Amino acid sequence: MDVVGFGALNYDRLYNVEKIAAPGEEVAVKEAWESPGGSAANTIFGLARLGFKTGFIGCVGDDNFGRVILDNFSGEGVDISSIKISGGKTGTAISLIDKSGERTLYVYSGANDELSAGDVSLDYVTDAKFLHLTSMVNEKQFELQKQLVEKIEGVKVSFAPGEFYAEKGLDNLKPIIERSYVMFLNRREIEMLTGRDYSEGSREFIDAGVEVVAVTLGKDGCFVSSEKDSYLVNAERRNVVDATGAGDAFACGFLSGLLTSKPLHECGKLGNAAAGGCIEKFGARAGLQDKLKG
Repeated sequence: MDVVGFGALNYDRLYNVEKIAAPGEEVAVKEAWESPGGSAANTIFGLARLGFKTGFIGCVGDDNFGRVILDNFSGEGVDISSIKISGGKTGTAISLIDKSGERTLYVYSGANDELSAGDVSLDYVTDAKFLHLTSMVNEKQFELQKQLVEKIEGVKVSFAPGEFYAEKGLDNLKPIIERSYVMFLNRREIEMLTGRDYSEGSREFIDAGVEVVAVTLGKDGCFVSSEKDSYLVNAERRNVVDATGAGDAFACGFLSGLLTSKPLHECGKLGNAAAGGCIEKFGARAGLQDKLKG
């Protein structure tokens, strides 16, 4: 196994609107879209599309949304043997995307909250080269992730905290950060966690033991760094339709570079390429590609 993901499994409902409504205001929906989602899930789906062997740890409900999520994974070749099916409702996420491509997100965690330690096989994780972690709403699953990274030897941890985990603060995330090989953040998240800009903030994570830090900078590309090197990698201009899942796609492209032993700068280019394809389509997965050109 190349990469195992561990994060939320949600069914996404996306609504394209002229603008985000103010309190009491009524705004028409121009277009609606539904798709399986979840941050780590999107990254794992993208890696499978690129031909890597992937699996996932998570939980869905025994309902139509859960079945769609599982079928979507299976259709792309993702191993679903470690995904629990519970009696609860599958998690859902509602995204409102305005004409500039920016979004507002509402999340119902649902069955994601029912994942417990007994549902996670250490053998399944230790068979992988990377464990890719992203945020989950419930504190129990956050604690489970922290416990898991302490138990796995020889597996590189990839961590994309997102804004939800960034709000927990640096001290609460340290058990995962100190075990991480690579971290993925955007400009806002790294400033939230360190109080510094992306360059100085990246150095703080490197000093904490993280081998590689990749910070996405929107239209400006990304800043990638390690102990020895750092690069500002420019992105090609793209027609932004929807920014949903751009960071997840970036992580997919970047990890594909790490898995094939590409240089740091090339990993950044692959991340930019994957994110660029993503934002040109509506939804987090429609623009994911089966080949990337760095």
